[in-house]
Amino acid sequence: MYQFNNNYDQRVMSQEMTRSFVSNVFLWMFAALGLTAATAFLFGTNANLMSLLISVSPEGYAKISALGWIVTFAPLIIVFTMSAGINRLSVQKTVILYVAYSILMGMSLSFIFWAYTTASIFKTFIIASGMFGVMAVLGYTTSTDLTKFGSFLFMALIGVIIATLVNFFMHSARLDYIISIAGVLIFTGLTAFDVQKIKQIGNAGINDGDAMAKITIHAALTLYLDFLNLFLYLLRFFGRRD
Repeated sequence: MYQFNNNYDQRVMSQEMTRSFVSNVFLWMFAALGLTAATAFLFGTNANLMSLLISVSPEGYAKISALGWIVTFAPLIIVFTMSAGINRLSVQKTVILYVAYSILMGMSLSFIFWAYTTASIFKTFIIASGMFGVMAVLGYTTSTDLTKFGSFLFMALIGVIIATLVNFFMHSARLDYIISIAGVLIFTGLTAFDVQKIKQIGNAGINDGDAMAKITIHAALTLYLDFLNLFLYLLRFFGRRD
């Protein structure tokens, strides 16, 4: 009887630790999304701030400023830095990079407020949130191992990246449409896959506090990227040109 109760208590404790870890991951993800959204809205609706990212020539042609190019490429550098230095970076530096990434992405995304109407951006955000939420719940609750699906989705993602680079020179509307559909499907599937993977990490019960804190940030960044890419691909369908 005692052994049964002990096993039951351990199982309950393990489930609580997993839920706590997953909850913390989502809290960090939502915090980053909130910071990104606020920054994007602030820059996208303020002409003075946008002038820091876009310069206008005497002839009236708009072009990306030096700061605009920095904002465009800095997030990619930060992601590589965080990934390569996960074992070397302290928790504090990881958090600083994560916050900096969220702000820079918000500045970069401010351009969508010049390309699409504000109403269509908010509508797409709500649609993306609903799709993300459904797949996140599916990934957390399903008993099906999504590992094989994850491998396929990663290969498909590489294909989309290559196709996007090719279409940069081809300017094919049909190929762009196909890429957009593929992007929505890939990041919808990756959401479920990544949430299941995060749940498995929580089940592992890592005791190192600093290591767990950094893993939490990296897991939040993964979900952040899943949502952001899902939103941007959906925006191609639901976004109304301004």
